[in-house]
Amino acid sequence: MAALLPEILFECDGQAPAPSKDFYQLQVTRSEVIWRWWKISLRSEFRETKPGELKESHQDFVDDSTLQAQIGIVFSQKVLSYVLDLCRGQYDFLERLSESLLLYILTFLDLEDIAQLSQVSHTFQKLCNSDKLWEHIVERSCDTVTTEMRSLAQSIGWKQFFFTNKLQLQLQLRRWRKKQEKNTDIFLE
Repeated sequence: MAALLPEILFECDGQAPAPSKDFYQLQVTRSEVIWRWWKISLRSEFRETKPGELKESHQDFVDDSTLQAQIGIVFSQKVLSYVLDLCRGQYDFLERLSESLLLYILTFLDLEDIAQLSQVSHTFQKLCNSDKLWEHIVERSCDTVTTEMRSLAQSIGWKQFFFTNKLQLQLQLRRWRKKQEKNTDIFLE
């Protein structure tokens, strides 16, 4: 299963916490952890400092508490924990699936399961609230989706459209029709 993984498993970069202006990059490949840094300072003793790079095997990184501390400070303990899991061979395959495949899988879940899954991570929250997923849910739950309904759903969002009760929906459709007629009248003048 690990052979299906891309060469670069994880990558992030950013500036160190204030007051430092130094810039760092962390890259985890299938075989090593690469830590790069660029010293950015107006102080004369650091002007000639060249960028640096440290490469360690996964096992060496697991044993290197100094580099782990640096990564924890610069990128957070959550990132450090994730990188340590990668180095120990604990891959999160579900997070690595493409967005379209995850959306396809989500279409088989019940609404309660989608609500719970949206609380797992930012990635799943975004997917569980996406218009693509809710468009599919609406199409599955309605007998027909008219072009008016589709236009209204695109303007207010498919999730909002799904949870709007029928009376409110009819009122919104009437308002939408009047707005369309008004826009057509203005255009024709």
